[in-house]
Amino acid sequence: MNGYGMHGWGFGMGLGWLIPLLLIGVLLYYINSSKSNKNEGLSAKELLDKRYAKGEIDEQEYKRRKSLLEDKEEGES
Repeated sequence: MNGYGMHGWGFGMGLGWLIPLLLIGVLLYYINSSKSNKNEGLSAKELLDKRYAKGEIDEQEYKRRKSLLEDKEEGES
């Protein structure tokens, strides 16, 4: 065995888990960053409409947030 175990493959096999782990990390980062860029460029009103249409918020929450946005827009004018 020459003191290296498994005929010299011990070191490479010991670090063999690192490459798949790094690939999974890069893949998750890419997926996460592409999701966060989907809403880029949409106005707050468009995002609110989209969330309501998808059912993420109910009608009461939609109206409350829409009112807040309209009040904010009037205050900026």
